[in-house]
Amino acid sequence: MIDEVPYLMHRIDAFEGMLQRAWDRLLSRKPVLLLLIGSDLSMMEALNSYDRPFHQRGREMVVGPLNPADIGDMLDLDPASAFDAALVTGGLPLVCAEWRPGATLWEFLRESLENPISALLVSAERSLAAEFPPQAMSREVLRAIGTGERTFTNIARAAGGIAHTTLTRATDVLTQKRVVAAELPLSQKPSKERRYRVADPYLRFWLAFLDPHMAEVERMRGDLVLNRIRERWPSWRGRAVEPLVRDSLARLLPDGELPAAPAIGGYWTRSNDVEIDIVGADRGPVAKRLLFLGSVKWLETSPFDSHDLAALHKHRAALTDEPVPLIAVSRSGFSCSGLQGTYGPEELLGAWRGRASTPPG
Repeated sequence: MIDEVPYLMHRIDAFEGMLQRAWDRLLSRKPVLLLLIGSDLSMMEALNSYDRPFHQRGREMVVGPLNPADIGDMLDLDPASAFDAALVTGGLPLVCAEWRPGATLWEFLRESLENPISALLVSAERSLAAEFPPQAMSREVLRAIGTGERTFTNIARAAGGIAHTTLTRATDVLTQKRVVAAELPLSQKPSKERRYRVADPYLRFWLAFLDPHMAEVERMRGDLVLNRIRERWPSWRGRAVEPLVRDSLARLLPDGELPAAPAIGGYWTRSNDVEIDIVGADRGPVAKRLLFLGSVKWLETSPFDSHDLAALHKHRAALTDEPVPLIAVSRSGFSCSGLQGTYGPEELLGAWRGRASTPPG
C-alpha cells in the first residue's frame, strides 16, 4: 500500500516507470495486491490515462466523504441538523469523529474552537499545504472564492488585482483538481456568466469563517470566531446548501409528476435581477427542454410562503414562457399551495438512503 502517490509523482522523476518495472519484474508474479492512494483526484486519474505506464492495469475507486444520511446516523442528528453538519464537516471522517453524538452544531463549534489543533481547524490547512505550495497564486485565488467572490472580475480584485492570464491559470488548476467548481447558468440559451464556488463544503466553511481568524483561535479567543459564525450563518448556509440540495434532488427524482432530470443546476443573470436556485433540464448547460424550476428557502423558522412563490413565478416568466412545473425546498415547511413538488430535510435525507423517508407533498 503506497499513500500520497501524487506527492511521489511530483517529487520523484519517472516514479511511474520505476513502479511499473518493479511490478512487471517482481510483484506481478507474487500474491500481491498493490494499492495506490492519493487525495489529488486529477493526478490519480492520470495514472490510468492512455499514455501512462499503468494504463488499463488496474481499477479506479473514488472513496468519497460521508453523505448527510451517514453523518446523521453517526452523530445521532435529526435531518435538518444532519445537513448543517454536512456543510461544516464536509463528511470528513476525521472531523466528524470529534463531533460528540447528539451534540448541537454550536456545541461542536465551541468545543472545536477551544482547541487550536482540532481536526476542524487543521485539516484544511494540511490539505492545502499538500496540494498547493504557500507561494502558489492558486491559494490566493481560492481564498478569494472562499470568502464569497464568485465572478472572474471580483475574484481578481479580491486576490489583489492579479492579471487576467494569471487568474485564468490559477482557476484552471483549481478546477482541474476539483477544489473549485466553475458553473454556467442552466437554461435554453448559451451564457458566458460563469461563476466559481469552493466544491468541498468543509473547505468552503473553513475559508469563510476559520482561515481569516486563526490567530484569534491560537490566542484562545475562539469565542470571537464563534460569534462571527452565528451572525453570518443564516445567509451563508442559505447559499452553501444549494449544491447539496441539487445533489439530493438528483438522487430523489423521479417523484410523482416530476421526472428525473439529467441536469440540475441554477440560473442567474449578470445583474442578478433574475436568480433561480433550482433548474432541472434534459441536458446542460444549454438545455433543449426545461423540466422544472425551484427555489430553496433554508431558514430556521420561516416557511416557504406565498411571497416566495410569487417571486418564483416572476423569475420563471423572465426565463421562459412555458408553464414549467415549480418546486420548492424549505427547512421549515410550507404555508402556500400551487407547487408541483415540496421537499424538506426529511425527504432530501431519505434520497441519500436510496428512497424518500416520506412522500413529498
